[in-house]
Amino acid sequence: MSFYQARPDGISVRLRVQPRARAVGFQGVVESGDGPRLRLGVAAAPDEGAANRAVIAALAAALDLAPSAISLVHGARGRAKTLRAEGDPDRLAAALRRLGDDA
Repeated sequence: MSFYQARPDGISVRLRVQPRARAVGFQGVVESGDGPRLRLGVAAAPDEGAANRAVIAALAAALDLAPSAISLVHGARGRAKTLRAEGDPDRLAAALRRLGDDA
């Protein structure tokens, strides 16, 4: 099992988010009770969706996509989130593999 799953129109990404993080950015893959997740620290607090917007912006930048191509599918109020990115699944999967390996 991987922290991402290819779809015909893009890719789904499973994240473990740390709001108000001292270490900002992607921090590798972590195991969770429901499988692996890509860990991401954001400086924003989880107030009024600020952390969710920061997560979307960070993922969009890492995948070289517009933020409008990223949507939050699950986990709006929790640290475990699933996002969907629209685009070429092969290109997005390659970028995500680098994020998981390089962090």
